[in-house]
Amino acid sequence: MNKGELVDKIAEKANVTKREAEAMLNALTESIMEAVADGEKVTLVGFGTFEARQRQEREGRNPKTGEAMTIPASTVPAFSAGKLFKETVAG
Repeated sequence: MNKGELVDKIAEKANVTKREAEAMLNALTESIMEAVADGEKVTLVGFGTFEARQRQEREGRNPKTGEAMTIPASTVPAFSAGKLFKETVAG
C-alpha cells in the first residue's frame, strides 16, 4: 500500500474527503518525525512506539574495495510494534 492508497482508505473509514484525509496523515507523520527528532518517544497504545536510538561506532568494509573502514556513531529512528498490532498481523 502506498501513500495514495492509504489516504483513500483513511478517507473511506473516517468519512472525510481525500484532501482532509491527506492533511490528517501529513500532520500525523510530521508530528511523529518532529517529536522523535527532538528525542521524544511517541507511543500509540496498541499500534506501537516510535523513538530515536543510538548506534555505536563500528567497523565495516567498503564493498567495492574490501578495505576496512570505521562507520561513525549515529542516531536512527526505530519502531516497535505494539501487542494489538502484532496479534492482528499474526492472525
